[in-house]
Amino acid sequence: MPQLDEVFRSALELPPDVDVTTLTYGDHAHWDSVGHMVLVTELEDVYGLMLDTDDVLNLSSFDAATALLEKHGVVVG
Repeated sequence: MPQLDEVFRSALELPPDVDVTTLTYGDHAHWDSVGHMVLVTELEDVYGLMLDTDDVLNLSSFDAATALLEKHGVVVG
C-alpha cells in the first residue's frame, strides 16, 4: 500500500521537491477543486474507503488527511 505522501504526489501531480506534509488546500496550484476531488478518489481507491461529505469538506491539509485515515482505521506512517 502506498504511503500517504505518495498518494498526495500522484493525485495532485506534485514534483518531488514539494513537501506534501505541510500542504493545505489551495497552497499549490494543483490542489484546487478538481485536484481535491482527484485526491478524494485516490484516497478512497487506495485505502478502500467511502468518504462522506463531511470527510471531503474537512480534507484541508496533509495532517487532516492523516487524521481522516486514522479515523477510518488506517494506520499511517
